[in-house]
Amino acid sequence: MTSEASPASGTTAEVFRAFLRLGLTSFGGPVAHLAYFREEFVKRRAWLDEAQFAQLLGLCQFLPGPASSQMGFAIGMLRGGWRGALAAFAAFTFPAVLLMFGFAARAPLLGRGGGAALVHGLKLVAVVVVAHALVGMVRQLTPDLPRALIAVAAAALVVATGNAWLQLVAIGLGGLLGLRFCRRNVAPAGLGFSVRYGRGAALAAAAFFLAGLAAALVWPAGDAATAGAVAAAFYRSGALVFGGGHVVLPLLQQAVVDTGWIRADTFLAGYGAAQVVPGPMFSLAAFLGAEIPMGLPAAAGAALALLALFAPGFALLVAVLPVWSRLAQRPWAASAMAGINAAVVGLLAAAFYDPVLVQGVRGGVDATIALVGFMALTVFRVAAAWVALGCVAASLAAHWIS
Repeated sequence: MTSEASPASGTTAEVFRAFLRLGLTSFGGPVAHLAYFREEFVKRRAWLDEAQFAQLLGLCQFLPGPASSQMGFAIGMLRGGWRGALAAFAAFTFPAVLLMFGFAARAPLLGRGGGAALVHGLKLVAVVVVAHALVGMVRQLTPDLPRALIAVAAAALVVATGNAWLQLVAIGLGGLLGLRFCRRNVAPAGLGFSVRYGRGAALAAAAFFLAGLAAALVWPAGDAATAGAVAAAFYRSGALVFGGGHVVLPLLQQAVVDTGWIRADTFLAGYGAAQVVPGPMFSLAAFLGAEIPMGLPAAAGAALALLALFAPGFALLVAVLPVWSRLAQRPWAASAMAGINAAVVGLLAAAFYDPVLVQGVRGGVDATIALVGFMALTVFRVAAAWVALGCVAASLAAHWIS
């Protein structure tokens, strides 16, 4: 279950420091997070190569759950074992969790004036960062016509339908097309990565996921806001969501607003705060758990909701990762992975178009800010944090001038 292409071993502290930096600076939502991860762990630290990164990304896009957090958990696991995985999760998630408490009270103010300009500046940051990642992945993972056509087809499928579930179809079709059309263009060696646990841990994770899902599905919907009911509602949302953090919001709204646990305006206030803080959108669970009247201390309610929402995605990842690792080392897997990698590029292109570009660029001024930021990042190699500050400052300046 090992491979020479596997990331080298690292310390828990090293993993924690790397992800804490990202947890404090990764604005822009799940698609932008993946771009930040590529820049940090492929380009800057070389913990993974492009092929390994794309393999993990394809798996995390395929599974339900928070793709960027699953990706971080997997990178931490491959670098530092179980402690590395937990360190990656804690460092990437807790800054957002803590900031949610501070921002939630003022979230309604972010819908107008300078607050709206600030949020829009962060959207422009996402435009720049995702565009930069997309260009790099296109060069590395779609270097020939068959893979380029697979990427275009995957992007067209998702854009034309607007259905997040079709991401699974696009990845599956990419693998099948890769088997047929990419056999002459890729080498069979060098794929795969080391997984630091055995079949027993994978089976235990699968059993945990299935038992938790069964319990969550049979728990009566709309029950009183007990700890068990809340855990079931958040676990169910985390286990059934495909397409990233934004897609979980309707599920959470159904779980906590339609049941009467939280007022709609409170939920929207938390959503507004989640748009502003760095890190995963799933950190909204901490705000909601603290607000639901379960008879528990606010911190305990926040922890319960947060863990219940994240747990199914992580458990399923742990269950599937060893199988994915072994399959990636089979002779035929190189062709399939080439097609899957190309499809992942297409999915990133589709996400860049909508929602990143559609919501981020509203006119000529926004396009100019994004273009300058992109040139600074790609041509002049300015650090991403400075580019982010520049985009936000330019958005605020444009608001004040107008």
